[in-house]
Amino acid sequence: MNKAELVEKVAQRTGMSFRETRVLVDAIFDPDPAVGLIAAELVAGGKVAISGFGTFEARSRKARVGRNPHTGEELSIPASKAPAFKAGKPLKETLRRH
Repeated sequence: MNKAELVEKVAQRTGMSFRETRVLVDAIFDPDPAVGLIAAELVAGGKVAISGFGTFEARSRKARVGRNPHTGEELSIPASKAPAFKAGKPLKETLRRH
């Protein structure tokens, strides 16, 4: 399911207009922290825990040395942050049953 399909299905289930639903989905999931609530919280160093679904968080990666697979040359990979999602127990159990 892509974003447009998600917006369409949420609009159908809630009775909201397509335009209102798109604004709602953007307000939650947009990767721009000025728009998306999840991104804004991760940038601020927090977590977003949705009970029964899972937790979004930013995880730090240490600087490390990697290799160019074509030349074998060593590369310095700087430290970074990456988004992570950990599924909650109810979501995991739902997937196991189906």
